[in-house]
Amino acid sequence: MKSDNNKEIFPVVDENGIVVAKATRGECHNGSKLLHPVVHLHLFDKQGRLFLQQRPLWKDIQPGKWDTAVGGHVDYGEHIDIALRREVKEELGIENFEPKFLLRYVFESEREKELVHVYSTIYSGDVHPSEELDGGRYWTIEEINSAIGKGVLTPNFEQEFKRIIDIL
Repeated sequence: MKSDNNKEIFPVVDENGIVVAKATRGECHNGSKLLHPVVHLHLFDKQGRLFLQQRPLWKDIQPGKWDTAVGGHVDYGEHIDIALRREVKEELGIENFEPKFLLRYVFESEREKELVHVYSTIYSGDVHPSEELDGGRYWTIEEINSAIGKGVLTPNFEQEFKRIIDIL
C-alpha cells in the first residue's frame, strides 16, 4: 500500500511565514505541532461549482474524505507560488491557471499545525486527478453545505469553506 514519505523535509515557520527551522513530514505530523506551510487551491468552474478531491485511504491525515481541490505541503527552500503550481500540476494535471490569493491562516488539529495559504481560480479546462488522489468531482455549493458536519468532508475543508465563501 502507498504511504506518505515521512522523511520528506518541510520548512518550520513562524505565524508570519518566516522559516525558523526544518523538520520531516513525520515530525510535523506526529503531534509536535511544528508549524509548517501548505497551499490550497479552490477550483471553481464557470457555473460556480467547486471541485473537491477525494483523499486516498493510504493518506496519514483524513483518509477517504473529500477535501480542497488541491492541498499540498511546501518543500524546504521552495517559494509558496512555486509550491502551488507544482501541487496543482501534480494533483490535477493543470498548468495554465490564474490563482487569486484569498487568505492565510493557521489550522491546528490533534496531529499537526499548518500555515495555510489559500487561493482560488475559475477554470474551464479538463481536470485529470492523479494517482495521488482517489478521484474528484465538481460539487454545487448546496451539496457542500448539505455535507458539512456529516463526516464526509475534512474538518479543515469545512472550516476553510466557511471562510472563503464570505470572501467570494
